[in-house]
Amino acid sequence: MDSGQEAEPVAEPRPRSRGVWQLALCALGVVFGDIGTSPLYTLKECLLVAGRDRPVEQADLFGILSLMFWALVMVVTVKYVVFVMRASHDGEGGILALLALVPERYRTGPRGIGGVSGMTLLAVAGAALLYGDGVITPAISVLSAVEGLAIASPELAPGVVPITCLILLGLFSIQKRGTGSVGRLFGPIMLVWFLTLAALGLWQISQRPDVLGALLPTHGVEFFQRHGLRGLLILGSVVLVVTGGEALYADMGHFGLVPIRRAWLTLVMPALVLAYLGQGALLLREPAAAANPFFAMVPAGAATYALVVLASLATIIASQALISGAFSLTRQAMLLGFLPRVTVRHTAYESEGQIYIPQVNVLLGAGCLALVLTFRESVKLAAAYGLAVTGTMVVTTVLYYLVIRHTWGWGRLRSLSVLVLFLAFDLPFLAANLFKFFDGGYVPMLIGSGLIAAMLIWSHGRTAVMQNYSRQYGPFETEWPRLRPLVVARVPGAAVFLATDADHVPPVLVHQIKATRTLHETVVLLTVVDAPQPEVPEAGRAIVEPLGDGFLRVAVRFGFMEQPLLIPCLRRIVAERGLAVDLDAATFFIGHSTIVADAAGTLAFIPEAIFAYLKRNAVREEQRYGLPAGQVMEIGEQISI
Repeated sequence: MDSGQEAEPVAEPRPRSRGVWQLALCALGVVFGDIGTSPLYTLKECLLVAGRDRPVEQADLFGILSLMFWALVMVVTVKYVVFVMRASHDGEGGILALLALVPERYRTGPRGIGGVSGMTLLAVAGAALLYGDGVITPAISVLSAVEGLAIASPELAPGVVPITCLILLGLFSIQKRGTGSVGRLFGPIMLVWFLTLAALGLWQISQRPDVLGALLPTHGVEFFQRHGLRGLLILGSVVLVVTGGEALYADMGHFGLVPIRRAWLTLVMPALVLAYLGQGALLLREPAAAANPFFAMVPAGAATYALVVLASLATIIASQALISGAFSLTRQAMLLGFLPRVTVRHTAYESEGQIYIPQVNVLLGAGCLALVLTFRESVKLAAAYGLAVTGTMVVTTVLYYLVIRHTWGWGRLRSLSVLVLFLAFDLPFLAANLFKFFDGGYVPMLIGSGLIAAMLIWSHGRTAVMQNYSRQYGPFETEWPRLRPLVVARVPGAAVFLATDADHVPPVLVHQIKATRTLHETVVLLTVVDAPQPEVPEAGRAIVEPLGDGFLRVAVRFGFMEQPLLIPCLRRIVAERGLAVDLDAATFFIGHSTIVADAAGTLAFIPEAIFAYLKRNAVREEQRYGLPAGQVMEIGEQISI
């Protein structure tokens, strides 16, 4: 292995068994809702595509079941659960976390569109597509659930859209309780759901055990031999069986690898396989059940109504996987510099990954409501389901190859074998779903395209601003001798200058000196550091370094479950160190740069205007750190990038 390569990660420390199973139960209600409700519609859609206006023959039924089973095995279990989920970035999963593990030369090497490398552009595109699917999933899941209730009670049909909107509003309103709380609420319901799937499947299989023969991969191969190129179109429906698989990786930071892996292998996957085989066994006995094989697995009457209610609850819960994944992706995009800072609220002491982002929650909710009010029927949204995720799956495979080959140092043959194996499943699924584009697949693509543009513009604009600052402002040791002759007077009191980078003089200090030719007797260069732990012990809270001439460099660390309130923290530092700083009279200087759209800049006029808008709406330091408004002085500058 090259010296610059990182070692392959070792298995994460295993928490106590009881804690793992508790997290696994919570994960059922957050991570597996989307993929767990696929038995409601996947086989039905596959039979519709394969049979058109004629009953599906047994050979084709076995072929479809075989394709569905091996898709679960190879795409979800082998690719994600066994391989990809080992690639975590500080415990976080998802496509942007995977990008962070890619070697630097691939992320900042040859420049591509929008000032980022080709691999970074690919990752941004994959993440944006997952956002697009995150808007569709709650809309179609809840809408299909309510439509199911309307089938049971036809008089409710006129209220389908209003009821759907009310349920969506309720779903997004409880997100502020945190994914852990949501998981504890939804987990037991999904446990009942998966146990019901397994029981119904076993009951049907016991009556036609020969359906187990469909597990042989030869049936899937023979399906394509019989139908030729047209048979590949079935993959556009088979992919519904793995839609939601990406959420296992994206939501890994919420619950951890071990609980998600254990829940999948011991309950979720077995229940899904039994449910699909059970529907197949039913069709062997009653071909007419193809119209709705899932609900036909129970006797007509009270059992049907009970299953409709349970299925409705499960499909509502299915929305949670993509909502939680969108929160994780947003936080990762912020940390990697692809999105402006927004409010991130950590909702669990024991896990940094359990977060709630109000702005994203509002945007997702508004998008879901807009889709429901526009399309009004789940069948019109069905064609859009899967295209974005299959695109993301392809991107994940490519980035994972770069990680195992160039970060972990796997051999070329071993790495290429993994790449070819995964792409052998991902590319056919993507190709089959491309035929859905004009039938609704354009919806997540349009959403994703808008997000791709915003992320690339923010990344390029942020890089340009940072390069502009680094050219103008150096470290304190070199900048202060140049600035000192400009200071004609030191005034009484203390000034605190917020510095995002401890290695460079904050621009606001330079602007203040040049504008007033004065400086306070005591100057604190303050940097806030986000620590990857719930709370930081007071003994390690702050580092204070005297720089001479009345300057102090202070670095303050806050854990992810702490409110980064600076005034109480600084009071303790002043008292413990005996510093001559009166915080009640101190002035806090904050710099704000206003981007002026200029056609002569490195960004075109419209992208620069978009970047300026994003920057204006990012969370401001005085709000985040709870600084007293009467003691804050903002010094701004206008720059063009």
